[in-house]
Amino acid sequence: MPDSPAVSIRGGRVIDPAAGLDEVTDLHLADGAIAGLGPPPADFEPQRIIDATGLVVCPGLVDLSARLRQPGCEHKATVASETRAAAAAGITTLCCPPDTLPPVDTPAVAQLIRQLAEERGHARVLPAGALTRGLDGEQISEMAALKLAGCPVMSNADRPVRDTRVLRRALEYASTYGLCTFLHPADAYLSEGGLVHEGRMATQLGLPGIPEAAEVLGVARDLALAEQTGARVHFRGLSTGRATAMLAEARSRRLPVSADVAAHQLWLTEDALAGFNADARLIPPLRTAADRDALRAAVAAGEITAICSDHQPHEPDAKLNPFPQTAPGMSALETLLPLVLGLVREGVLDLCDALACITCHPAAILDRPVGRLQVGAVADVCVFDPEARWVVGDDTLVSRGRNTPLRGAEMTGRVRFTLFAGQVVFDAAAV
Repeated sequence: MPDSPAVSIRGGRVIDPAAGLDEVTDLHLADGAIAGLGPPPADFEPQRIIDATGLVVCPGLVDLSARLRQPGCEHKATVASETRAAAAAGITTLCCPPDTLPPVDTPAVAQLIRQLAEERGHARVLPAGALTRGLDGEQISEMAALKLAGCPVMSNADRPVRDTRVLRRALEYASTYGLCTFLHPADAYLSEGGLVHEGRMATQLGLPGIPEAAEVLGVARDLALAEQTGARVHFRGLSTGRATAMLAEARSRRLPVSADVAAHQLWLTEDALAGFNADARLIPPLRTAADRDALRAAVAAGEITAICSDHQPHEPDAKLNPFPQTAPGMSALETLLPLVLGLVREGVLDLCDALACITCHPAAILDRPVGRLQVGAVADVCVFDPEARWVVGDDTLVSRGRNTPLRGAEMTGRVRFTLFAGQVVFDAAAV
């Protein structure tokens, strides 16, 4: 990236959850880092001044799961298109799952993804390394080499490792190198062939279901292995109330486990599938209102510490086939912030705690020094209008993926500026 200019962001409500800061003040950036809060440093001459009066200034958002589709699925999206969408969403750091084509099971693929992101300069991309070769769940990958290639965590994406012995060895290997393992908790046999949550809507639509027990059994097995191996395990995308209760019990015993939830799981339920709405076909599936409320309670209690987008862009045709042949997933980068702000309006979280779930908490899970505004920290900054209203649609989404069950919904909260390493990578007025 080119040299970063000196920037002053003036008069905004500056919130840094990592430091417990929430006050109206000025923020100064220089040489790609935070140079000062409040009065400018001595001899500081800003080359650009951003008026943030009435706006919130917070660390750039950190997203634990966003598929960029490159390499291998460039007909759906690219690193360039989706990091541009991330910038429009206030996201400056994102972790992409390893299920590219080929998967991120060699250093060469990891380096390719990082190089593509660095060339675009819109956001920091951290590829998750494949936990097993080819993501087939049979042989563990060369995790040490993947770590050296820039993979901060290991993952098998949304493919459960069927062989418990293989998963145990993989966790032990990851732990040896100080790596956190992202696990999608699902019993492979119970979830196989399922399309939606096994419940009322599955029965009405005549679709095969994925039972709650599939996630519960997956969490139970993975917790037992985490305790056995001492490995640091992160549950990627919980969707059931029973699973959150098991997580809370494990954390009370100080097991090194954490979890995130996709923002849409805190709002949508299986009812979104009405009329065979393929945009609402997700993995993990949308579940019941009781599950949604339990997930919200777990976030409020601090048991689930991170909220992510679980962004999965698709080309239009992927959602136009008969329902069983459609691809799961939704485009979700640009609705992450407004959905989290919605939790504040509904009293689930206060604003500082809500922003922590998409800044410093996911940064801690990735073990990266981002998601904070302390002097000397990298100058990743999101400036947003918490009251701006907009409608989700083709003309308001930057992502190549327009597949979302939130189409037509009114969102509150819109990014005005995003700065990545001190550079303005998104300016709403210039769009």
